[in-house]
Amino acid sequence: MPKIVDHEQYRKELLGKCFDLFAEKGYGAITMRQIAQGLSVSTGTLYHYFPSKQALFEQLVEEISEQDVITALVEFGGKNNLSELMESLGNYLVKNEEYLIKWTYVWVDFCQHQDSKEMLSNSTVFKRANQRCQQVACDLLGVQDVVLASFVLSFVNGVILEKLWGNETIDFPEQCQLLGEMLTLYLQKKYSLK
Repeated sequence: MPKIVDHEQYRKELLGKCFDLFAEKGYGAITMRQIAQGLSVSTGTLYHYFPSKQALFEQLVEEISEQDVITALVEFGGKNNLSELMESLGNYLVKNEEYLIKWTYVWVDFCQHQDSKEMLSNSTVFKRANQRCQQVACDLLGVQDVVLASFVLSFVNGVILEKLWGNETIDFPEQCQLLGEMLTLYLQKKYSLK
C-alpha cells in the first residue's frame, strides 16, 4: 500500500527546520542545495515544495508571522491594563531574546539581497505579515490606531536591534515599562482617558 503523505504538513515541517539554516548561514550565503542537505531531502523534493529560495523564505515569513501572532495572543491576551501588557512584553523579549535576534539577523540579511522598492511594492506576503502584526498590536492595546501599532512594533524591533548590535544597557523589562508609561500618557491625552 502506498505511503500517504500530507503535503501541507510536510511543507510546514520543512519550513520549521529552515529557520535555523537561514540563521546559521544567512539568506545571501545559503543555497537551495545546502538547504536541501540541511533538511536531509533531495533538491528535487525541496524544489517541489518551494520553486525558489525567495519563495521558500516568503513562505517561512508567512509561517513565522502566523506562529508569532498566536504566541502573542497567548502571551499578552487577557492583561487587565497597559502596565501588565508591557510587563508581559518585557518578559517575552527576555525569554525569546535569542530567537528574536536570530530572526532579525535573517530578516536584515534577506533585505540586503533585495531591491527594497520592488520587495515592498510586489510582496503581498510581507504586507500581510505586517498588517497581521499591526492588527494584533491594535487588539492588544484596545485601539484601532495603525500608526500607534506601527510605533509599538517599531519600538520592539528597535530594542531587538540594539541587543543585536551589542548594546548592553538595553534592559527589555525596563524599556517596556518606559514604553508603557509613554503610551499611557499618549492614550490619556488622545482619548481623554483618566
